[in-house]
Amino acid sequence: MIEAAYLVEAGRLRILYSNREVGFSELYEWGRERIKRFPELYVVFKDLRNRGFVVRRGLKFGCDYLAYRFGPGIDHAPFGVQVYRGGEEIDPIELVRMGRLLHSVRKKLIVAVAEDGRVQYYEFNWWKP
Repeated sequence: MIEAAYLVEAGRLRILYSNREVGFSELYEWGRERIKRFPELYVVFKDLRNRGFVVRRGLKFGCDYLAYRFGPGIDHAPFGVQVYRGGEEIDPIELVRMGRLLHSVRKKLIVAVAEDGRVQYYEFNWWKP
């Protein structure tokens, strides 16, 4: 639904439901009702896509999104992206789990904080003293 909303907003997809076209606003509201953290997930998806990344779900890697430079089957995603709402508490253990899993498959952990329609990105790297 997130990608569909993005494509509808960009004018690259039309959705018909019960013989009528569903606009972006209605689709966005459906997403808000059905998907936890939809506004934050949507704004990060949109920002990554607008920056040229191919964005896919990151569930099997323990994060919200995988961000590819070219796309699945063409290259490996260099980034796993976890989305948080501005002001949301983050459990450090959750970051360690995500970071360890992503590091084991040679991906960098990116934390995306969405607030007021803007996104701030933080990259995490493993460091050994």
